[in-house]
Amino acid sequence: MATILLTAAGTFAGGPLGGAIGALAGRQIDAAIAGNPARAGPRLKELSVTTSSYGQPVARHFGRVRASGTVIWATELVETSETSGGGKGKPKSTSFSYSISFAVALSSRPIYSVGRIWADGNLLRGSAGDLKAGGLLRTYNGYRDQLPDPLISAAQGLQAPAFRGLAYVVFENLALGDFGNRIPALTFEIFADEQGPIALSDIAPDTIAVGALGDLPELLGFSDEGGDLAGTLSIVDQVFDIASVADGKGLSLKRVSADQVQVIELPEEIMVPETRTSTASHGRERTRATGIVGSPTALRYYDPAHDYQIGIQRALGDPRKGLERTVEFPGTLAAEDARSLSLKMAQDARWRREQLTWRIAELNPELIPGKIVKLPGQPGHWVISSWEWLDRGVELALERIVPTNPTGLSGDPGTPMLPKDLPLAPSQLWTFELPLDGTGAGANGAYFAALSAENAGWTGASLYLDQAGALLPLVGTSRNRSVAGTLALPLTASKSQILEQGSTIEAELIAGDLGFASSTAAGLAAGANRLLVGAEVVQFLEAEQLTETRWKLSGLLRGRGGTEHHALAGHPAGREVVLLDDTLIQLDAGLIAGTAAQVAAIGLGDDQPVVSRLQPSGISLNPPAPVHARMTLQANGDWQLRWARRGRGQWRWPDLVDTPLVEESELYQIGLGPVETPLVEWTVTSAELLIDVATITQLAAIHGTEALWVRQIGTYGKSPATFIASIT
Repeated sequence: MATILLTAAGTFAGGPLGGAIGALAGRQIDAAIAGNPARAGPRLKELSVTTSSYGQPVARHFGRVRASGTVIWATELVETSETSGGGKGKPKSTSFSYSISFAVALSSRPIYSVGRIWADGNLLRGSAGDLKAGGLLRTYNGYRDQLPDPLISAAQGLQAPAFRGLAYVVFENLALGDFGNRIPALTFEIFADEQGPIALSDIAPDTIAVGALGDLPELLGFSDEGGDLAGTLSIVDQVFDIASVADGKGLSLKRVSADQVQVIELPEEIMVPETRTSTASHGRERTRATGIVGSPTALRYYDPAHDYQIGIQRALGDPRKGLERTVEFPGTLAAEDARSLSLKMAQDARWRREQLTWRIAELNPELIPGKIVKLPGQPGHWVISSWEWLDRGVELALERIVPTNPTGLSGDPGTPMLPKDLPLAPSQLWTFELPLDGTGAGANGAYFAALSAENAGWTGASLYLDQAGALLPLVGTSRNRSVAGTLALPLTASKSQILEQGSTIEAELIAGDLGFASSTAAGLAAGANRLLVGAEVVQFLEAEQLTETRWKLSGLLRGRGGTEHHALAGHPAGREVVLLDDTLIQLDAGLIAGTAAQVAAIGLGDDQPVVSRLQPSGISLNPPAPVHARMTLQANGDWQLRWARRGRGQWRWPDLVDTPLVEESELYQIGLGPVETPLVEWTVTSAELLIDVATITQLAAIHGTEALWVRQIGTYGKSPATFIASIT
C-alpha cells in the first residue's frame, strides 16, 4: 500500500521522476515490514573483463572507478618478422611478433582522465602514464566536440565516427607477445571528475542540487551500469539514506543526516475524535516494527587500497539473532568510511523500527521528508519519512534515528598482494669477451652482453649490431636483469696464487634489489660466484650487504680463467663489475668476427639505443699463459727452462690426465727482453728449452740484465707472456 500511495503522490508532485522517487520510498517501507533478503544490491564484480557485444550498455562513471569497457573498433592482427643471426655459415633465424590496434569505450559520460590500466590482472599502464608493452595510447574524454581518431580515420575514411559523447581510448599497435597474441582482458582506472565530492544531482541530473546535504563526500566513485533511475537511486539509498522533496521548483534529493544543524521542534499534536460519537483522543500513533528479517551488518564495496577490488567491512556490536544481511554496494569507498557506513546502516535499521504518526494543525513549509525534528515531551530525534494532508490536519510519519552519525572509526583494508607499479627504467648494457668455459667449439670467440636496469620495472631489451648506423638484429632478447655495478674502492694487485681470505671487494650495485650470495669452497670449484672486474675474472666466498646498494665480497680467488695478467695490474675505484651467471646473453661470434663492434640495446624505457663498444681481447681464442715456469741450473752451467701449458676452457686439472691441447699444434715462443720486440727468441714444440752457458754469457755481455719469458703460440694468436728468469 505504501508503494502505491507514495508513487501516486510523487507522480502528482514531481512528474515521472517524482513517481520513481516515491516508489523508492514506498519500497523502503515495504522492506521494513516484509523483511529483506540476506544480500541487498547488485552483485559486485570480482574482475569484469572487456567485452565487444552489440547492445551492451556503456556505463556512466562518477569519481574514480575501475571498469572494463567495451571494444568498439579493432583491426586485424599485424604480423612482424625479424631475421637475425647467420654469421660464419650459421643458419639465420626468423622471429614473429604480433600487434593490434583497437578502441575501447569507457563511459557514456565525459571523464577527466584515465589512470592505470590492467591487462590480465597485471599493470599495462602505470600511474605515471608509462605503457609497459609496445604501442601507443590515446584518450578521448567524451566531449561533444571531439574529433575522430586519426588511426580510425585512416582505416574508415569519411565514415570514421568521432564517438561524440562517449569517452574511449585507442591502442595503436599494442604488442601482444605478453598476452598470447590476443587482446587481453583490460580494466581501466577512470577519473571521471577532476575534483570535489560526488553529488546526488550528478547521479540524477534532472534534480535540483541542495548544497552540502546533496553531496556524498564518502563516495569516491560510482558506476551507473544502466536501467531506470529509481533502480540506480535505490542502490545509493541503501547506504546513504536519501530523502526526496518535490515542490514547485522541481525535485530535489538530499541525505538524511542526524548532524543537521537546524532541528525543528514540532507543535503539540491535535486531538482527533475516534468516531463521531466518541470523545477526543491523541493525534498520534506509536508502533514498533517486528517483521525485520535481519539488520545489515556487512558492507561489500570497491576498495581503492586494493586496486578497486572488493573489500568488506562489518558493523560493530554483538551479533544479533536471525539472518545476517550483507549489502553489496557498487561504489568506491575508503575502508574507514565503509566501516562507518556499515555501522550507520546497522544502527538505522534498529532505531527506525520505532515509528510514530504525529498529527498537527499548522502548515509549515519546512516540514518535508528528510527533515530532523524533536517532539514535545518525547526523547530523541525523529526524521520525517512522509506526510499526508488530511481533512483534520497534517499527518507526519516519523521514524526514530540515531542521535549522531558514527565517525572516526578505523577500517583496515587488509594487506593486498598488488602488482608493483614501477616506472620504466632505461636499459644499461655491458659487452665483453670471456675465457672459454670448456663448452662449444674452440674456433668461436666467447662474446657476451649483460643487460640490467635500476629497478624491476624494466621489461627487457632487444640487442642489435650497429653496422654503420644500420641495426642488425642479434640473437638474444633478455628480460632478466644482470647484477652489475662499479668498484666502490680500489682493488689491489694480486699474483693469483692462493685463496686470499683477507682480500675484499666493495662493490656499488646499480639497484637495491640486486645482490650477491655466499658460497663454499666446493661451490667455487664448481664455478660459482664468478665476477668480472674490468677484464679480470674473480671468485668470492662470502657476500655481506653493507647498505642498500653496497656489498662487501671476501675470500677471493683472483685471475681466474687465465686472467692473471689483469690481476697483476689491480683495478681503480669506479671500474665496472658484472656477475657472470645465467642472465648473460651470448652474442653470435660469427657476426662479431673478432673485431671491434658496436652493440645496441633497445627497450621500452629507452628514448635512444643504448650502445656499448665490444673490443675483443682474444682471451677466448688465444691460449692462456703457461704456468709453473722455472729455471734449473745444470752442473755445467747450462740453463734448463721448463713450464706447463694450459688449454682454453680446461680449468679443472684432473689427476693422471694430460691437459687437452685444444690448439692445432704445440708451439712456444721464448724471448729475451720486450715481449712484442724480443732481443733474442727461440721457438720450440715442447714445454722445455736448454740454453748453454756460453749463450747465457754472451747474452749477458751484449744486452745486460734482461728477462726471459715464454708464451704459447695458438691457432689464432699468442698467449700472454710468463716470466721465467733474468739474465744478468
